[in-house]
Amino acid sequence: MAGSTLGTIWKVTTWGESHGKAIGVVVDGCPAGLKLEEADIQKYLDRRRPGQSKFTTKRQEADQVEILSGVFEGMTTGTPISMVVWNIDQRSKDYGNLMEVYRPGHGDYTFDKKYGIRDYRGGGRSSGRETIARVAAGAVAACFLKSLGITVTAYTRSVGPYEAKPEHFNIEERDKNRLYMPDQETAALAEKYVEEIMGKPDSLGGVVECVIDGIPAGIGDPVFEKYDAALAKAVMSIGAVKGFEIGDGFAAARALGSQNNDGFCKGTENEVEKATNHAGGILGGISDGSQVILRAAFKPTPSIAQPQKTVTRGGEETEIVIKGRHDPIVVPRAVVVVEAMAALTTADLLLANMASRMDRIQVFYGRHGAGEDD
Repeated sequence: MAGSTLGTIWKVTTWGESHGKAIGVVVDGCPAGLKLEEADIQKYLDRRRPGQSKFTTKRQEADQVEILSGVFEGMTTGTPISMVVWNIDQRSKDYGNLMEVYRPGHGDYTFDKKYGIRDYRGGGRSSGRETIARVAAGAVAACFLKSLGITVTAYTRSVGPYEAKPEHFNIEERDKNRLYMPDQETAALAEKYVEEIMGKPDSLGGVVECVIDGIPAGIGDPVFEKYDAALAKAVMSIGAVKGFEIGDGFAAARALGSQNNDGFCKGTENEVEKATNHAGGILGGISDGSQVILRAAFKPTPSIAQPQKTVTRGGEETEIVIKGRHDPIVVPRAVVVVEAMAALTTADLLLANMASRMDRIQVFYGRHGAGEDD
């Protein structure tokens, strides 16, 4: 299967299926000398682990990560970092009725048309469980970015019709509610709404917002490797994402140029700054030194326990009720997945940027001014 690798210098390859023996990832391109332990990765995996509240699948998995290679005595060695998480609580029998039937809203039909064979147990590679590998790899990237003073922070912006209010924003509240929303008041209302939808039974979607802080100006390229384009590709590769925005996003289409343009001004230490950030930290595909702000829209979970019309692999019309254990809303557990994809993309572009200017290459190799006339 092609398409399981992301990145140019910082390369990530994920493998495994939802009901296979394990999920894993290989990270290649991480520099040697980065402090890294399993605990650094586990704290990220714990944030996406199932079974932590009534708003997540009841599948009970510890999602305990093992580093198999690339780390020695708490330091990366510069060689591929291989990590594995073993699957423990599979119930493949719950998916027996899906063997010959396509689930509405899932990739069953398209996967079958592409390969002629599919793993119907929980979706195989199309399962949300594949994001374990992304989060493990993203945790390594986050450690790398932190060493450079760069942070990536995501949270739930909205759930159904309930959106976090800017005036109530408090990032410390994010980890205090089941929806990972940084607004205590709105989170309480949204939780009641989710419970109401679960009782139907049905599912719902929402929006995850992510802020990248500490990015210097000059990251990304102006044509095909734009920073925002790379972020869009990475975030849109998350299974349930159906929309992506940078900065004002679609709201910019309703604005005037005089409203949308970010004026420049002289900042601290005479550095160039922007008075506003409608662009979301990226101009012409290149970071401008301000916060990078992105949003991902997640669709409702397609696996719902009510009758839905579908067809069999043979084309016969039928009706299906999805069994098994599924998230009524994927947004809370997807917060850390968005963080991971943003961190991976940023780490890759930071490394690529090191080769963008001769003066920096000369300084790096200790040959500043080499070749110039005396």
